[in-house]
Amino acid sequence: MRQIDHFIGGVPHASGERQGDIFDPNNGGVQARVGLGNAADLARAMDNARAAQPAWAATNPQRRARVMFKFKDLVESNMDALAHLLSSEHGKVIADSKGDIQRGLEVIEFACGIPHALKGEYTQGAGPGIDVYSMRQPLGIVAGITPFNFPAMIPMWMFGVAIACGNAFILKPSERDPSVPVRLAELMQEAGLPDGILQVVHGDKEMVDAILDEPDIMAVSFVGSSDIAQHIYSRGTANGKRVQAFGGAKNHGIVMPDADLDMVVNDLAGAAFGSAGERCMALPVVVPVGEKTADNLREKLIPAINALRVGVSTDTEAHYGPVVTQVHKERIEGYIEMCVDEGGELVVDGRGFKLQGHEEGFFIGPTFFDRVKPSFRSYQEEIFGPVLQMVRADSFDEAVRLPSDHQYGNGVAIFTRNGHAAREFASRVQVGMVGINVPIPVPVAYHTFGGWKRSGFGDINQHGMEGVRFYTKTKTITQRWPDGSVTGENAFVIPTMG
Repeated sequence: MRQIDHFIGGVPHASGERQGDIFDPNNGGVQARVGLGNAADLARAMDNARAAQPAWAATNPQRRARVMFKFKDLVESNMDALAHLLSSEHGKVIADSKGDIQRGLEVIEFACGIPHALKGEYTQGAGPGIDVYSMRQPLGIVAGITPFNFPAMIPMWMFGVAIACGNAFILKPSERDPSVPVRLAELMQEAGLPDGILQVVHGDKEMVDAILDEPDIMAVSFVGSSDIAQHIYSRGTANGKRVQAFGGAKNHGIVMPDADLDMVVNDLAGAAFGSAGERCMALPVVVPVGEKTADNLREKLIPAINALRVGVSTDTEAHYGPVVTQVHKERIEGYIEMCVDEGGELVVDGRGFKLQGHEEGFFIGPTFFDRVKPSFRSYQEEIFGPVLQMVRADSFDEAVRLPSDHQYGNGVAIFTRNGHAAREFASRVQVGMVGINVPIPVPVAYHTFGGWKRSGFGDINQHGMEGVRFYTKTKTITQRWPDGSVTGENAFVIPTMG
């Protein structure tokens, strides 16, 4: 049985008796075990980070950027192996896994420009002989707690910027698919990163709480469910840390009567069902405006959904693969039954799907509901599976109100040919990321990623310049060089009114 250990001080580190099973979602079997760490393992990582971080912070930004360039090259050279490893533990198809890695690399590319991003401000002559300037300095030791659904992208979103800024980074990945995060740390070491600057510790709530309570961890970034995000934000900030904690989502796709429905159907198939719906930026709710729009969209959606191919991760013809665990599969099927009980019209039922030769795999067929109501609990909560719900809106105003009133505010999209409607929607909707004829509006790496309401706790978003601000502290210097004049023309005078 393959064993996955912590990566501490540049070497594998085994610990403790507690173990977590890592499944192969394609066949349901246990393929590996991961050691679940504790506060003692974190303490060992902290010792290594304390020893390594000051010298890394003193390394000039250009040299730190060179490590990022080399890391990017190594990840690209190992793309196929990384994608297969990721798919074997997560279940997403290989093409999705490569996309996972590539989106993370785009943030690494941004981090390669860290010398420019770290430049401060300068004002000459702010007062008589006085200049003012600022500098950005690393926080010290920071941590990231990442989810199962993007085991390459989200860690790179976090550690790329943090390390480029001069911090040491401790990564606690999901215990469901931890192999790729460890491999990324090994590649970063191969790229020239000093031991102790990027370390990986595994665990569950015990390790998470140890991170939140460790006084020398200055900032924590998290992505996961909203309830856990709120816990992490509350406990972390109570302990004096900076915290950005991103939670769940229920993203809506608004379809106006003038939309290109063929394009909408194609976009929905990928956005709602790609990666088995296990994306915080998936599009699980479609909101057609007007009954005619809804009926026409439904007519086109049904054959497109029925044509989706569900397969094993390595099936190049599959649109998506299994979900991550049996427990998660049962959770999704529970939400399907809930929506039926609440009165949703089950148009396509994906329960009971079996793949020949992989009957024990964690597969769910695509599922489609019509006539879902905002009062349904299955609408109010995140399902995180291959389930699309249609909520019919009578008007544009109602279509704006639905995502705006929802507890989550991660992403939203509008499909229309009308520029005024799109502009009005983007301005009024109370959601953090908006797509206009773009079904998954994840911003590019040099902008920032972040949702509103229960989708995001904290004031600063991920990556881009927001990431630089999160992982640095600003120091402002006011300087004066007296000229030694005996007459005192250059003397400092206390400012007074009048």
